[in-house]
Amino acid sequence: MQALVLEEKGVLALRDIDLPLSVGPEDVKIAVHTVGVCGSDVHYYTHGAIGAYVVQAPMVLGHEAAGTVVAVGENVRSLSVGDRVCMEPGIPDLSSRAAKLGLYNVDPAVRFWATPPVHGVLAPYAVHPAAFTYRLPDNVSFAEGAMVEPFAIGMQAATRARIVPGDVAAVIGAGPIGIMVALAALAGGCSRVFISDFSAEKLAIAAAYPGIEPVNVGKTPFAAAVAAATGGWGADVVFEASGSAKAFEGLFDLVRPGGAVVLVGLPVDAVRFDVPGAISKEVRVETVFRYANVFDRALELIASGKVDLKPLITGTYAFGESVAAFERAAEARPTDVKLQIRVQEEN
Repeated sequence: MQALVLEEKGVLALRDIDLPLSVGPEDVKIAVHTVGVCGSDVHYYTHGAIGAYVVQAPMVLGHEAAGTVVAVGENVRSLSVGDRVCMEPGIPDLSSRAAKLGLYNVDPAVRFWATPPVHGVLAPYAVHPAAFTYRLPDNVSFAEGAMVEPFAIGMQAATRARIVPGDVAAVIGAGPIGIMVALAALAGGCSRVFISDFSAEKLAIAAAYPGIEPVNVGKTPFAAAVAAATGGWGADVVFEASGSAKAFEGLFDLVRPGGAVVLVGLPVDAVRFDVPGAISKEVRVETVFRYANVFDRALELIASGKVDLKPLITGTYAFGESVAAFERAAEARPTDVKLQIRVQEEN
C-alpha cells in the first residue's frame, strides 16, 4: 500500500510500505479520505525530532484524518460500514492508571499516530479502535472532519482555562493552534479574545472571526494593548500558543490578578519562567498536552455551526502531490493556516 513516508530528516517519499490492517474485534477499518498537514509532521520532516521523539526509522506521517468505515470488528456496535468518521489519533492503554483517572492523553503508553515509532495515516487505509472513532454528522465534510483534531487542542486549552462567561482572553501566537484556541475560548464563553503575532497576514485571518481582536506586536506591545482595553486590569485568561521562548518574557504582565495562564505551545528552547510574577498575582498556571475527553464536543461545535473552520483550510492537495504539500508547509507561508491532502475521493 502506498503511503507518505518520512525516510529520514528532510527526505519524503510516496511509496509502498507494509502497514498492519488486520481488524480486531474492537476495531474499524477506514478508507482514509482527508488528512491535514500538522506542524508536528512538518517539524519531523525538517528537524527529524521533537524533543525526546526522534525519527530513527522510516515513518508514515499524518494524524489529522477523516474517512469512511469499510469494515468493523465483531464487537463493534457504535459504527457501521459506510459511516463517515473522524479519528482521535492517540490510542492509550485503557487499563492504565492515567486512563482510569480520565487523563489518557498523558498515559505513558499512549500510541499516537505519526509520533516515532508509530506510523501515521497518510495512506489509503487505516485500522483504529472504534472507541476513538467518531461518526461525522451529515452536514460536516471530510475536510472539516480532519480539522477536529487540531480544534480539539483548542478545546482542551479552553477547558483547562475554566472560562467564566464574559471572560476576556489573550492568545499569544496567531498560528493554526493559536486561532483554534481563540475560537474555542469564544465558544467557551469569552466575550473578547485578543490575539498577537508579528505577521499581519496571520492576524488578518484571525480577525475575520467576530470577537477576535488582533494585535501586531511589531507595532504595539501586547501587554499594553490588553491593559488599554481592560482599564489596566489585564486578561482573565492568557493562552501561550506560540511555543516561543520570548513569549514568556512579560507573560504575567498580560494576566489580571487571580487570573489564569494556559501553556499550549511547546518551546524548543529553554524559557525564563517568572515565578515571582506569577506568585504576586496568585496566577493559576495550567498546561495542555494534546487533549482528552473533548473530541466529541469539538465535533458537535463544528456541526452546530458555532465554530466554522472552513476558512482556515488554505490549500488542498491530491495524494500524489503529498510531497509538494509538505514542501509548501515547510515554507511557512504567512497566508497559510491549514493544508490538507485528499487521499482518495468520496467513497
